[in-house]
Amino acid sequence: MASDAPVENRRPSERTFFGHPRALSTLFLTEMWERFSFYGMRAILVLYLTAAAADDGLGMRESTANAVYGTYNAMVYLMALPGGWVADRLIGARRSVLWGGVVIAAGHYVMAVPTRWSVFAGMALIVLGTGLLKPNISTMVGDLYDRDSPRRDAGFSIFYMGINLGAFIAPLITGFLGEKINWHLGFGAAAIGMTFGVIQYVVGGRNLGEAGARPVDPLLGADRRRSLTRVGIGALVIVVVIAALALAGLFTVNTVVNLLTIATVLITIGYFARIMTDREISGTERSRMKAYLWLFVFAAAFWLIYDQAGSVLNIFAADRTDRDVFGFTFPASWLQSVNPILIIIGAPLFAWLWLRLGHRLSTPVKFAVGLVLNGLSFVLMAAAAQAAVGGDLVSPWWLVAVYAIQVAGELSLSPVGLSATTKLAPVKYASQMMGLWFLATAVGDAIGGQVARLAETWPEPTYFLTFGLASVALGLGALMFTRHVSRLMAGIH
Repeated sequence: MASDAPVENRRPSERTFFGHPRALSTLFLTEMWERFSFYGMRAILVLYLTAAAADDGLGMRESTANAVYGTYNAMVYLMALPGGWVADRLIGARRSVLWGGVVIAAGHYVMAVPTRWSVFAGMALIVLGTGLLKPNISTMVGDLYDRDSPRRDAGFSIFYMGINLGAFIAPLITGFLGEKINWHLGFGAAAIGMTFGVIQYVVGGRNLGEAGARPVDPLLGADRRRSLTRVGIGALVIVVVIAALALAGLFTVNTVVNLLTIATVLITIGYFARIMTDREISGTERSRMKAYLWLFVFAAAFWLIYDQAGSVLNIFAADRTDRDVFGFTFPASWLQSVNPILIIIGAPLFAWLWLRLGHRLSTPVKFAVGLVLNGLSFVLMAAAAQAAVGGDLVSPWWLVAVYAIQVAGELSLSPVGLSATTKLAPVKYASQMMGLWFLATAVGDAIGGQVARLAETWPEPTYFLTFGLASVALGLGALMFTRHVSRLMAGIH
């Protein structure tokens, strides 16, 4: 009979990875290459969409490209919900990660095909694959340790470094290949990266023991058939809707983007309504969910601005910054590597800061700080845009400073939000709440993609200043409600 014990208990004599189970190295490298492929493609996506046909781009309007980018990001996070369900109820985390990696790689290879349709078909595959891989590989990291193991948090910290290492390296490679040689070559580099990830995942599979080997709550018999039938009906409905739109001549990029944005918001509302109206949760749990709703709105507003780094700010880097260094004009997408390297540097500092402050700074206050910092980054961006009025090129150090402020905001909000999600979750929904946290990013990105359309029609300084001040105002407003939200949290700090 196979053992369900964590890997660290079953193989005490095996080689370790920085003092952790050897299996962590397999998951670390898989996540590193997956993030390499994700951020590598993302770094050049909007630049490719807006590039003129003469430059082998799609010649898309900036407003449409920004909306496509935002919706793509939203779908990646939205699909974490069904991806987690597939692993928990059908095939287990181990196979979900494997098939997710294969589908992601296939998506990037499709994008490497030099045709106009390939980018959208490839993105659809990447969204599906990432939904399978992203939430479940983190679950597998947790499976390597006893629940109360003192090494558990350190293991996740090492895993987190893999995320940012891949995100740092990727734009440097795909950006050079895509902007300097050929866009599809850059997409192909992302495909090769994910292929490396899949290969080493398969080779290193012997280290994984029982981690993620089986679904934790498998569907059996009639329940399985009923659930698969519902999935099939849902897929059929989607196909019928697409066919109807095509026959009506409405199957356009803008139509799809708008429908997906609406669907993301409606799914989120439905998810919250389901939890809040559930009679099985206690009064205290319902109060905490009311507090979480506030935090969710704050987080969505944060990502609405923050994730424009790959769209609006990326276009600014390409068109408005002086990137000439000793006669070499470096790719605009290289600036996408600034964010992850700053996170690598800043994460330990913020972890130390929160430890020192203890409960003196509550979760709602940290969220408010994140919103204010995020807004100030756009206020600074407005100054950079003003300096570029008239066609002058500005120093890329403006963007470096903007990203530094945003990273400080992210480290004030994102890790704190992950922790608050686990602490505020009703017992019945404990395993689903992480998917709800991903929905905050999905909603922010989906709405942010629509907001970013305005960047093409508004004067750039006005655009950045308007939304920067709005975020600062929301953050200051959040500070005024911190006591109320803290009371709703019912003893959770």
